[in-house]
Amino acid sequence: MPLPKIPSKPATLLPVKEYPKAEPGKSPVRALAAAPIEADPVEDLISGKAVPAAKSTTRARKGKATPLTAVPAHSAAPAAAPAAAPERPARPETLAKLKETDMDEPHPAKHKPVEVNVKSSTSRKADRSGKTKVFVLDTNVLMHDPTCLFRFEEHDVYLPMMTLEELDDHKKGMSEVARNARQVSRTLDALIADIDDDTIEAGIELAKLGNKDAKGRLLFQTKLQNGPTLPEGLPVGKADNQILGVVKALAAEQPDRAIVLVSKDINMRIKARALGLPAEDYFNDHVLEDTDLLYSGIVQLPEDFWDKHGKNMESWQDTRNGTTFYRVTGPFINSLLVNQFVYLESDDSPFQAQVKEINGKTAVLQVLRDYSHSKNSVWGITARNREQNFALNLLMNPECDFVTLLGQAGTGKTLLALAAGLAQVLETKQYNEIIVTRVTVPVGEDIGFLPGTEEEKMSPWMGAFDDNLEVLNKSDSDAGDWGRAATQDLIRSRIKIKSLNFMRGRTFVNKFLIIDEAQNLTPKQMKTLVTRAGPGTKILCLGNIAQIDTPYLTEGSSGLTYVVDRFKGWSHSGHVTLARGERSRLADHASDVL
Repeated sequence: MPLPKIPSKPATLLPVKEYPKAEPGKSPVRALAAAPIEADPVEDLISGKAVPAAKSTTRARKGKATPLTAVPAHSAAPAAAPAAAPERPARPETLAKLKETDMDEPHPAKHKPVEVNVKSSTSRKADRSGKTKVFVLDTNVLMHDPTCLFRFEEHDVYLPMMTLEELDDHKKGMSEVARNARQVSRTLDALIADIDDDTIEAGIELAKLGNKDAKGRLLFQTKLQNGPTLPEGLPVGKADNQILGVVKALAAEQPDRAIVLVSKDINMRIKARALGLPAEDYFNDHVLEDTDLLYSGIVQLPEDFWDKHGKNMESWQDTRNGTTFYRVTGPFINSLLVNQFVYLESDDSPFQAQVKEINGKTAVLQVLRDYSHSKNSVWGITARNREQNFALNLLMNPECDFVTLLGQAGTGKTLLALAAGLAQVLETKQYNEIIVTRVTVPVGEDIGFLPGTEEEKMSPWMGAFDDNLEVLNKSDSDAGDWGRAATQDLIRSRIKIKSLNFMRGRTFVNKFLIIDEAQNLTPKQMKTLVTRAGPGTKILCLGNIAQIDTPYLTEGSSGLTYVVDRFKGWSHSGHVTLARGERSRLADHASDVL
């Protein structure tokens, strides 16, 4: 996707040194409590009123500042790190004071506000005073993340008796929820082993099992409530209402401590807030605070890149494959990652390369093979845009073991993956088989049980691959009907369709493994699949994080987002976000207007 053009009037951007000065005796940075939740950080910044902003993991620039107008938009996005605090994506200290900016560096005129999940007022007061909190866990938090007991750092964790009852109700079965419930039960059993009754009343150290980050205590509800504590009219027998009653009773018993309910249930949090009880979502599983900060794998070079980085530049050619390499040095190298794609648009000769090596401020760039030309076609398929060319360079590189492709419907993820797989299985013999799997999550109502073998049961879910195979088989117009039928039979014999349910314990050797609709996988399921790779196996993860059908999964907590963020910068993995739809003009228009 082409990036926005550089503003023609950079003087319209107000440098920091021209900002209004603070009055003597008054701090230009407001206190954290005074910051309004709805305030736009950029407008406040331009008006001269500073507000707390989330910390960024972007590497600080050193030396002479570069005007922001010369840096591509991708490099300006801060690199996201996994969240550390349990009750929200970032640690309490991430809401810090406004970071000082280089005085010569202008700010962008427009900026999308970062969606920050604000804590409850009770949590904020406890953070300012430095007191530890008591987090009352709802059952869905434990079933969503069985290790959540150890994610609350120095704060205490409280389990109501109704939470244990609901855990017992959900422990039977082979689903992911049932497995998580059983894992939580085993963890609780290990924590309370060899513990006296008096110790249970005072609290059990969460670091007992070796989790040194958990410095708080585990508290159980050891006595029943004395009378109803909720308003009349609420059903007493409902589990959610009983947990709310426990939270209210705790707040009355310990008025000097912050009692906060943590729940993944939106309606539960709304009811708690309506009753005046602090409630927060569980955000420790989120990889990113804002999915717009997700690593795209592509960055546009500034127009003056060669002027600033061309000094002492070295270039050479690899005689085996005929590719050209450049060794460049300069300040922009600090913002690049290994296997990231860079490009520079120009009318004469557009430059497209991949970062192969980084050493300090020096990087080795490899010029890409042009798969948009018919002579470099892959199983009759050529790249139709820049991002597809980047993707084919990853898919056809035998040194790249793990590839992730993100993109909306119609960007060509499945077609490119199948074409690259067929070319390397049937032509170059790099791999001996293509294995295709996907999450069987229906979009609408389930149609019931499917008859047949594992492959026959999975075939209705693989309609997208059948459609793309039909396109790939029609690419050879000279073969005739008989030739195409024989080719189709040969292709079918080399493609195996497998279910995710039987992946545990398997090892794939010299396989081309395609995981479709990977956005519906949890991080735990994604780890199970990626660790199946044996020697010579290449794994592809395809998906669109805007189309998640799995309950309790969001764009920030999806397994696909998880692996994209964790694998970036590894020398044997690559990622490309496909932005331009190539299916049809109807599909492109529908994706824009619907």
